[in-house]
Amino acid sequence: MNWYLVKLVFQIGTGPANQFDEQMRLLQADEVDWAVEKARVVGWLEQTAGWRFIDVADIHRIDKLEDGIHVCSSTTEVTNAEEYIRLTKLNFTKALQLAHQEFASTSERLHVVK
Repeated sequence: MNWYLVKLVFQIGTGPANQFDEQMRLLQADEVDWAVEKARVVGWLEQTAGWRFIDVADIHRIDKLEDGIHVCSSTTEVTNAEEYIRLTKLNFTKALQLAHQEFASTSERLHVVK
């Protein structure tokens, strides 16, 4: 079995905003064609009334899962570097707070179940 990193694209709603959600997923499959089919099934099953699965937008085989492995990147060109850096740091702060909240919530549920 091989690991594949796939990008699933969903359209959010049908309003004038034309919003799309791109999700990176790790899947296991014997070969690339099976990984694509599996990704499409995942996307199709996760559709909701407001989210429509579009398709698999990208796929990469990951030869070896290990700590710190580079799995995806993108290059962004901006007109205001200082603003981009400020927003990047702000996004990190929010993401870290959410991760701590999620961990605390999961931890509380585990204590209740015991």
